[in-house]
Amino acid sequence: MSLAELRSWNAIAVYCGSKTGALPVYAEVAGALGRTLAERSLTLVYGGGSVGLMGVVADATMAAGGEVLGVITDALHAAEVGHPGITTLEVVPSMHIRKARMADLADASIVLPGGFGTLDEFMETVTWNQLGVHAKPCGVLNINGYFDPLLEFIDRAVDQGFIAEQYADSIMVADDPEELLDDLRSVILPRGITANQPEFR
Repeated sequence: MSLAELRSWNAIAVYCGSKTGALPVYAEVAGALGRTLAERSLTLVYGGGSVGLMGVVADATMAAGGEVLGVITDALHAAEVGHPGITTLEVVPSMHIRKARMADLADASIVLPGGFGTLDEFMETVTWNQLGVHAKPCGVLNINGYFDPLLEFIDRAVDQGFIAEQYADSIMVADDPEELLDDLRSVILPRGITANQPEFR
């Protein structure tokens, strides 16, 4: 694939935990991702928090001269977890609006280690690709093999006929931020399914 055929974009949504996790490597790679986004002049779109891996990736992006756009709910902002030092912080009334706004602002998405909320946010963007709501590359930054069980589940769901292989294969996976961003730029996304296709029923 030539450089002219590579996807161009301006912003990446990053979904990640409000905790830093049990191992230092999670924060180390989150920081590396933030610096890489800044170096590539890519805006970070994220959940607007100042804590956990969210805070790490935002701080690293800002420190490297990048732009950071956070989207946070009223409730979380009131709980004083909103990041006061980023480029722009949007405060919205609900989690549903927060997820939709982040998806609208970003050209692609990356998931880092996190919990229930992190998985919910990322899986919704993947599902929207499948349903044709949007066509935006989705990537897993698989730090220290954190997502291995999830990737095994996806493989099992494909094997058991619940996920079409083309949609599973369209999720890019890497343990290095540079490699993942390159993969996301070149991935060819399958066309979203419709209600008339067998996969939808």
